[in-house]
Amino acid sequence: MNKDETIIWEGTPSQWTNLSFYLVCVIFTAAFGLGLLMALWMYFETKCHKIQITDQRIILRTGIFSKTINETELYRVKDITLLQPFILRLVSLSTIYIDSTDHSNPQLSIKGVPNGQFIKEKLREAVDLRRDIKGVKEVDFN
Repeated sequence: MNKDETIIWEGTPSQWTNLSFYLVCVIFTAAFGLGLLMALWMYFETKCHKIQITDQRIILRTGIFSKTINETELYRVKDITLLQPFILRLVSLSTIYIDSTDHSNPQLSIKGVPNGQFIKEKLREAVDLRRDIKGVKEVDFN
């Protein structure tokens, strides 16, 4: 990260996003004994998924043993959608979906974030500002 970048939000997805997987793991633990290992793997996979949103880009770091870092420049963001599924809404969490013109990662999902509406608005403002700074205009051809 550059020293002139400002962090808007950083964190990891909430483990609540894995609730249905963990429930299946309970069944597998009772039946085959594998559920506990599966649940631990999912826990660490989610814990190692780091998200950083700055005023210039979105940085996703994933992987337990092998790491992958994927960056999307904010001026490439085309659309931001906030989704609040019932289960996540009960625990005040949201999922933010981002469509972009980035070739390696055109669709991003930031799952299980607190204050989703606030983060979405801050992200939208940062995208508009970054486009102005870069002089980028969106033109769609149908």
